[in-house]
Amino acid sequence: MDIQEFKHLLKGSIPPDSVYLQALWLEKKGKWDEAHRLIDSVDSTDAAWIHAHLHRVEGDNWNARYWYSRAGKQTPNYDTTEEWIELVRYFCT
Repeated sequence: MDIQEFKHLLKGSIPPDSVYLQALWLEKKGKWDEAHRLIDSVDSTDAAWIHAHLHRVEGDNWNARYWYSRAGKQTPNYDTTEEWIELVRYFCT
């Protein structure tokens, strides 16, 4: 799957198979709480990265920094829309 195929899935009601892409799909669908609940149930550095992104979207920068640290990443110096695209590209490969 590539980012264009993923964006096409956003038009429908069936999420992708990957838990990581499901969380990003839910976030873009305006279902932040569901995305957060889903990714909170996964224990991995990849999940921590999405978790950090979600808290950054929420505006909880302190919590986001904590999760970026757990993911082994720095807080990005670009907006959350660009980060969402980066995440989708990463998880689509």
